[in-house]
Amino acid sequence: MKYFTFPIFFRYHCVMLMQHSAGDDMHRILLVEDEPEIGQLISGWLARHDMQVLLEPRGDMALQRVAAEKPDLVLLDIMLPGMDGLSLCRELRQCFNGPIVMLTSLDSDMNQVLALELGANDYILKTTPPNVLVARLRVQLRQLAAIAPQAPKATQRLQLGTLIIDYNNRDVRLQGQAIALSTSDFDLLWELASHSGQILSRETLFKQLKGREYDGMDRSMDVAISRLRQKLGDNAELPTRIKTIRNKGYLLVADEWS
Repeated sequence: MKYFTFPIFFRYHCVMLMQHSAGDDMHRILLVEDEPEIGQLISGWLARHDMQVLLEPRGDMALQRVAAEKPDLVLLDIMLPGMDGLSLCRELRQCFNGPIVMLTSLDSDMNQVLALELGANDYILKTTPPNVLVARLRVQLRQLAAIAPQAPKATQRLQLGTLIIDYNNRDVRLQGQAIALSTSDFDLLWELASHSGQILSRETLFKQLKGREYDGMDRSMDVAISRLRQKLGDNAELPTRIKTIRNKGYLLVADEWS
């Protein structure tokens, strides 16, 4: 059995809220968790905060559930029967544009980096206080909701040499070849490209893309930049297209996309 300890606060309040009903205006969360008690406790707590949770105990069934249920956000454990959460995250990112958040008891830097590289938007430990869990999920849901009203306004189609970014269709092409990007990676590229020639600090990117302040420790933006470089054919050791400007931030160079 997997080791797991809920904070006492989380367990007490979740039990009190198990019967909370889901309204039509709730955000829909697919929780992939094979421990029934844990799943029910999380569901009860999130329901109290306007999130309807759909439970799925098997990793290998989650793809079908996402296609059928169309959740706003997918919340994944790592240790799952049928397919582990990291593999599932990779598969989901090919067909699901919403936020993917890992919720696990595995406190491992390696797992966290791997999850972010595979397309996860956040990595949260199950020992995280429940109010913090809700706050971090709400950040992801706000970012998702922000896309809808902005898209109709964004009629721009950016072209930098052979790099073409179509905001409305969320399509990226480089030298005529389609580049598959997750929602978060597309948003990061759009932010950089629409400010090409300008240095964007980590603080600015975190506030614009994640809806929260940069804490000075979170390396997820570095991981996302590295992932973009790889997909856009930039040199990982000596990048020329998306540069890291030491102690300042990142710079997308406009004339390096021939």
